[in-house]
Parts: sequence; C-alpha cells; structure tokens
Amino acid sequence: MSMLSRVASTLYWQARYLERAENTARIINVNSHLLLDLPKSVVLGWEPIVDILSNRELFYSLHDDATEHAVISFMVTDKANPSSIISSLSAARENARTIREIIPREAWEQINALYLYATENQKNVFSRRQRYDYLNKIILANQTITGMLAGTMTHDDCYEFICIGSNIERADMTTRIIDVRSASLLPDIEHELSAFDNIQWMSVLKSLTGYQMYRREMRLRINRADVLKFLLQEEHFPRSLRHALQQVERRLERLPRNHDISKALQGANKQLMSAKPEKLKQDKLHEFIDQMQIELDNLHDSISHTYF
Repeated sequence: MSMLSRVASTLYWQARYLERAENTARIINVNSHLLLDLPKSVVLGWEPIVDILSNRELFYSLHDDATEHAVISFMVTDKANPSSIISSLSAARENARTIREIIPREAWEQINALYLYATENQKNVFSRRQRYDYLNKIILANQTITGMLAGTMTHDDCYEFICIGSNIERADMTTRIIDVRSASLLPDIEHELSAFDNIQWMSVLKSLTGYQMYRREMRLRINRADVLKFLLQEEHFPRSLRHALQQVERRLERLPRNHDISKALQGANKQLMSAKPEKLKQDKLHEFIDQMQIELDNLHDSISHTYF
C-alpha cells in the first residue's frame, strides 16, 4: 500500500459522510414535496425518515412526537444525532482537514465552505419556503465536490478508497429507502386514490434521483415491480444497488490483498441478482433488504479488517 491505514480509513469515511449528508437532504426534500401532492385524507408523516437511518430509539429519547419540526431538527441540525446533516458534514470536514495534503486543496476548501454554509444557515430548513433552497445547495455542493475529486485528484489508491466509501454508503442508503419507503406506502389504497399510489412510488424514485432515468429505461407507467427492479438491479443507473456494488468491485480490483473482500462482495452480488422483484411482496421484500444489509455490513467489516 502507498499510504497509511489511517489515511485510507479517513478517505473512506470522508466519502461516506458526504454521501450521507447528500442523501439525507434528498430524502427530506422529496418528503416535503410528497406531502403537498397527497390529498388530506391520505396520511403520510415524517416518522419514516427517522426509520430510514435506523434512529427511532435515539429520536424518541429526545422528542415526544414525530412532528415535522422535530424530525427536521433531528435529521438536519441536531448534533446529538450522528447521522444528521450537520453531524455528517462536521465529520466529513474533520476527516478532510486531517488529510489536506492528500486531496486537492480546492476540494478541502469546498468541504469547509459547505460545512460553514450548512451551519450558518441552518435555521432556513425550518421554513418551508426556504427549505428547498437550503437543502438543494447542500446537494449541489456535494455534487461539486464529487466532480472536483473525479476531475482533479490523481486516480491512485487514495481515490479508490473515496470511491469505495461513497458507493458503499450509497448502496446502504438505497436499501434503507426502498425498505422504509415501500413499507410506509398504503397497501390498501382506495381505488379512487390509485393515482396517488403512483405518486408515492414516484417519491421512492425521486428520493434516489431516479425518476427521469426510470422513465428513460422502462418507458412504462410506474409500478412496484419495475421500480424495485430498476433500483435494485439496473446495471447502469448510478444509484442502483447493483451499480454501486459493481463500482466497489472495480475499485477493489486495483487494490492489493483483496481476496477476502472479493468473497464478501460475491455473496452480496449473488444475493442481489437471485432476487425476483415481482415476487417481493412486503414481508419478503423486508427480509430481502435485511439480508442485503447484512451483506453490506460484512463487506464493510472485511474492508475495515483488511485495510484499516
């Protein structure tokens, strides 16, 4: 290896924290718009966002009810929540600060500026009128950092760990969004509200910025089986589970001592590609997602044990 294990770990986690902040911002934005699209008779609250990051116990230790204000506070500004946007950006900034000699200076400056913007303007997220602009700037800033690293950083071992970290985080978040979002959809929606069933599945796609690409690929009206197939098994969509795992595999091929990790990755790929999306009814889908989460945890543990 051409770097210390500490540096590899820092690069990996810097990428994961940035990806986590971006994904959380996307989810909150989509949920805000979904609530405006649904009729008043359809109840779809804010609690699923807490469940997506498996923070229900921590949330209810700090808040009594999952109101809009409480969930927004917990998921965006609360430093007691290690997965909040502010906490994630703070951790990404600290990781980047310790390896400023490894990443391009401009990338460090962008990460630092993003953290400062997010903290100095955090009150804007509580205003529905200003929330979209605040979260969208976080998303676009993360995209800028990703593009800057891809376009200006030497694509050596250091860059490989950044790509591995961002794709594992992306895969993890994709499984969480599919699991919780699909479970929160109303299974027995009335016939006259069937159009809103499509809106809810559309929100799953939009949570992963996949709506337009889904329509390009599938050319069909939105339905559960096709959405699941697209988000789980589509090879070319960057936020699908299959694409993320393929990216991890390609990056690992360029690193030494990858034999044990490749075994863990093969297990995850086999589990994924053996699934039949059209047969994954809610209970089966939940079991499948749980198994994929275990495979992703095993993959992370194997990378950590080998390199960090």
